[in-house]
Amino acid sequence: MSEEVQQGTRRKRHPALVFLPFILFSILALIFALQLASGRDESVIPSALIGKPAPNVMLPAVTGLVKDGTPVPGLDPAKFKGQVTLVNIFGSWCVPCRVEHPLLMKLSQDRRFVLTGLNYKDKPENAVSFLGDLGNPYAAVGADLNGRGAIEWGVYGVPETFLIGRDGIIAYKHVGPFSEETIRNDLMPAIEAALKSN
Repeated sequence: MSEEVQQGTRRKRHPALVFLPFILFSILALIFALQLASGRDESVIPSALIGKPAPNVMLPAVTGLVKDGTPVPGLDPAKFKGQVTLVNIFGSWCVPCRVEHPLLMKLSQDRRFVLTGLNYKDKPENAVSFLGDLGNPYAAVGADLNGRGAIEWGVYGVPETFLIGRDGIIAYKHVGPFSEETIRNDLMPAIEAALKSN
């Protein structure tokens, strides 16, 4: 008889546990709702590299890429020092890269900083065709055929853009394609601040 009483007591405790998944789900849903309501721009993903030197990753030039009759050099981090540099990670296969490309062409007309590209996991002929069709905003383009260079940069996806100050330190990162609004409200103030620093 005492065994039946013990089993009955155990059975009575189980219905309370039925609510545990609901309670856990409610807590997670509340956290998710608070994140959505926070208004944070999810394209601004914190980077462990901000405030640190740009990765010392040299990448060769994209084979066959020419601008104004001159071969376009590869990515050389030594050239970051002494100038403000914008490094844009792109691929010819990347649809958002095509969307932001006209904005990069406009940005490249501002001679106060240098726009450099990192061509991510792309065939050289595709990169050459992409930049030949849409225009080449880059002063230099490094070929990252296997994606290892992008790993050093901590890239989440393509496109991504990093702003490097004259001191070679990463000052800003943008994930995803730029829009006129993000260039005006986020990128240009970061560039202006970088231009004012020594």
